[in-house]
Order: sequence, then structure tokens, then C-alpha cells
Amino acid sequence: MRAAFVSNYINHHQIPFCNEMFRLLRGEFTFIQTQAMEPERVKMGWHEEDRPEYVMCWYEQEDICRRLIMDCDVVLFGGTDDESFIRERLSAGKPVIRLSERLYKTGQWKAVTPRGLRRKFLDHTRYRKSRVWLLCYGAYVPSDFRIVRAYPGKMYCWGYFPETRHYDVERLLDEKGWSGEEGRVPYLLWAARMIDWKHPELALETAKYLKDQGLSFHMDMVGDGGLRPRIEEMLHDYGLERQVCLAGFQPPEEVRRRMERADIFLFTSDRQEGWGAVANEAMNSGCALVADHMIGAIPYLTEQGQNGLVYRDGRPKELFAVTERLVKDRELRRKLGRNAYYTIAETWNAENAAARLLELIRELLAGESGPAGPAVREQCFHGKLSPCAPAPMLSEGSARRLLKRGGAVCVNADASE
Repeated sequence: MRAAFVSNYINHHQIPFCNEMFRLLRGEFTFIQTQAMEPERVKMGWHEEDRPEYVMCWYEQEDICRRLIMDCDVVLFGGTDDESFIRERLSAGKPVIRLSERLYKTGQWKAVTPRGLRRKFLDHTRYRKSRVWLLCYGAYVPSDFRIVRAYPGKMYCWGYFPETRHYDVERLLDEKGWSGEEGRVPYLLWAARMIDWKHPELALETAKYLKDQGLSFHMDMVGDGGLRPRIEEMLHDYGLERQVCLAGFQPPEEVRRRMERADIFLFTSDRQEGWGAVANEAMNSGCALVADHMIGAIPYLTEQGQNGLVYRDGRPKELFAVTERLVKDRELRRKLGRNAYYTIAETWNAENAAARLLELIRELLAGESGPAGPAVREQCFHGKLSPCAPAPMLSEGSARRLLKRGGAVCVNADASE
């Protein structure tokens, strides 16, 4: 089998999966990069000087890339809004596996706009009966595509697969914590760009809450961005200079090093976080994950109370309460961190994803795979999903109801709907 993956650019979140595809296909795999990386990503440490041998750039070898896209047995297509790279293959009816994050990250109400509907019809809906399938970068993707009636029964769970590291997990957990003037205290970590939908202010508000409860802890906030001045002002106003360190941008390797030492990872993004590969990395590093339920990865990766704690979007009291619970309960931190590690090491990793995808592709091309859905939405937040499983149809409302019905989202917080 020959396969190509067409996307905007290769990065450290995609390389492990692409490496595994290249290995399993014995070199018959190419990543076609359609654009150069943005300066902001380069500043964050996403360098492209050392491209893997399987990477080709459309803007350097357009003719070769165009022929390759047409000649491959299957093409994976994602990470670019420009249909010109794939239109000829789609028109020819050749097999295509699309990969997509949400269509409506800022609200499904946008689906009613005529211009938006026409674009979605041209890009997706008109191919609903063609040899085209969808890998969903996140649990809310199927709900968005259902609105435009695309890929019925042809959607599968997917994600980003950064490097998976293998540890002596008990030793990893033993070495966690922050050593300071008060001895070893719980170490909290937040890592993201400081922009509105990443909500760095929630991390500081959580720290203020913990301080007001008289708890000892240390928090690092890794990242920079337009909200940095506001965060610095909040840090001063809350008097958190001793508890919280603003570390600025750090290279990926340094972020992973801090994750390996962190007890708790706070993931405070909202619905605009299509997947959130930082969750994979934090869980792989044995962190007890605290995450907003609207982050795309969370319903796939987490089992509430077993390998993470999920709070409902827009409910900061729930965030504060579950974090307080973890700061107070070392054994719970260890339990969640241990289970989180195994979730990534055994299931949500590049090796497993590539193997499952190739198996699925062979079934699809042979016509042996039946419709993908509808899958049971209750699998979400229950740790039962894996790469290439039929994607459950999870709406935003049903996600909230699942969490509420599951109980134990938090303690001492407003649980009203």
C-alpha cells in the first residue's frame, strides 16, 4: 500500500504517527507539507530544519506532489482549508481519509449562515456517498458534521499523537512534587499560549483559591502571548509571587521535563481547543489531569475520576474544587496519574493509532467494514474509546448531561444545571 498525508506542515505532534506509518508501510509513505510554519510556532520551538526523509513540500516540488496525490492507494487529508490540493482526487472518486477538527469551534449557530453552508456542501456534503471517510480530531467533531449531513456512518475517533515515553511509572510518581522552603509540596503546571480561549486567568484564579484555603503548593505557568500583561497584573494583585512562576515560552523538551515533575496539570481551554495534544503529553507524564469538558480530546481520553477530573465549561467553582481535592489527596493524585500514563502508553499513542488505521483502511478499501455508527455516546468520559473506533455522536448538551449524571465532578461546588 502507498499512502500520503497532506497537511499544512509537519510538527512534533504529528511526527511520531508519521514515523510509524513510514515504518509499517516500509517506506511507502509521504507527508506533503503545503505551507511553511508560522513564526509564532517556530518561536515556541516547533522547528522544521531537520525534516524527516518522508516529507515533501508542495511549494518546492508541486508537480511531483500533485502526481503522488493522484497515484497513491489512499490519501490522508487534513490541516488545510484549501481544497485545491485534493480536489482532483476527490473528483476522480479515489479513496480519501479526511482528518478534521471542529467545524464550529466558536458556536454551532454559525451553521445557519448561507455562505457557510455552501462552503461545507462543496467541501464535504456532496461527497457523502463517495469513497471518503472522516477521522475526528475530537469528540465534538461528529456533531458538527451531522449538521451539514456529511459522512453519515463514516466517522471514526482520532486525535493527535505526540511522542509517547515509557517510564517506570511508580518511580515517576515518587519523584513528583516541588521542593521549596516548606519542603516538598504539590506542583501544579499550566502550559499554553496566553490568549483568551486558553484562559490563563483561570489558572491564577485557581492558585488564589488554593492560597485562600491555606494550602501549600507551587505552580508554573509556561507560555506567553497577548494576555501576558494582564496575567502579570493579576499575579501581583493576588499576591501570588511566591506560589506562581511565569516561565514564558519554553521548548517542547523543557515542557515535558516539567510535566514529569508536576503532580497536577491544569488544562483550562474552552470549546475552541479542537484536540489539545498537551493532554496526551501530561497524561503520558503521569500528571493528574484537570480539564474543561469542552476540550476536544477530553471525552475520548478521560474516564472521570479514574485517569482525570473533568469540570464543566464555565464552572470555575468546579475547577477550584477538584484542584483543591487533588492538592489535599496525594493518593488520588497518584491513582489518576498512574491510570493516565497507561491510557497513553497502552491505547492513545502513535504506534497503536497507525496500526489500527492501516487495518481500518484495508477494510474500507476492500469493502469489508460496515457503517461506523451510530456509536453509543455514553462511551465518552468513560475511557472506552480508542483510535479508529466508531465515533460517538456527542453533542455539547449531552456532554454536560453525561457529566452531571455521572456525579462526583467536584466537591463543594454548585452542581446546578
